[in-house]
Amino acid sequence: MRLVGENIEIGVYPISKARELAREQELDLVEISPKAVPPVCKVIDYKKFMYEQKKREKVLKSKATKVTVKEIRFGPQTDEHDYEFKKKHAIKFLQDGAKLKAFVFFKGRSIIFKEQGHILLLKLAQELEDYGKVEQMPKLEGKRMIMFISPKKTK
Repeated sequence: MRLVGENIEIGVYPISKARELAREQELDLVEISPKAVPPVCKVIDYKKFMYEQKKREKVLKSKATKVTVKEIRFGPQTDEHDYEFKKKHAIKFLQDGAKLKAFVFFKGRSIIFKEQGHILLLKLAQELEDYGKVEQMPKLEGKRMIMFISPKKTK
C-alpha cells in the first residue's frame, strides 16, 4: 500500500511495515483511497482528524445562507396604488436577499381574467428587473397564477 502522512517517507510499503510505522508514532493507520492501485493509507491521529472534520462542517453549515421565501398576493383587478405599495415591499424583500413568490389569486368567477393576472405579473417582473431575476415565469396552478423571482447577487 502507498503510505502518506507527516514524519513519514512517502512510498509503497507492505501492510505490516505500515502498521509498524503508525504504532511507532502512536498514531492510527487510516485508509484514504481504497480503490487506488495500490491503496492509499495515511498515518494520522484519527480522533483529532474526526474532531477537525466536524468543526469544519459546523463552520460551513453556519456560513450557508438560509433562503427565505416572501409572498406577495395580488387580485386580478388590483388597482395602481395597491400595486405600487406591494411593489415597494417586493423590492425590500429582494434587497434583503429573500426569494419572492408573487401570485395572483382568482376568486370565484374572476378566473376569466387570467390574461390580466398574467400581464400584472409580467409587469411586476419587468419593474423588478434591477433587483432580481425571474426564476419561474407566471404559471397557473389551480386558482393561483404563481411567479418566482430570486434576488440578484450583490457584491
